[in-house]
Amino acid sequence: MVVAVTSGVKVMVQAKFEKALSSISNNNFIFSYMVTIENQNEFPVQLLRRHWFVADAAGVSREIEGPGVIGEQPIIEPGSSFSYTSACDLMSPFGTMIGYYSMQIRGEQSTFAAHVPEFKLFADHALN
Repeated sequence: MVVAVTSGVKVMVQAKFEKALSSISNNNFIFSYMVTIENQNEFPVQLLRRHWFVADAAGVSREIEGPGVIGEQPIIEPGSSFSYTSACDLMSPFGTMIGYYSMQIRGEQSTFAAHVPEFKLFADHALN
């Protein structure tokens, strides 16, 4: 698990190789990742957008950006957290993801970036 705290927003990520969903012979490796976002501030925050940078060992890089996560733009109250699970595919058994969430203090117009630390996607047992 990797952890980062930015402006009172703690982001924790744990990734897992999904062998049953992958097609190793076709170089299609599926990874799930669970993210927990905890608001350590004394005011509510809202997740507005996500921004990911994904790279694999085959030299393929891509950027993923869009509103919210899993179709939601959650408001996270002080001392509360929001968790979700998503997935990504790679063309190799190894890769990385890193990014940030655009967050807004509830009731204010300005936004800030809550950093998602780089995490490794590693399908070691896929090679056995």
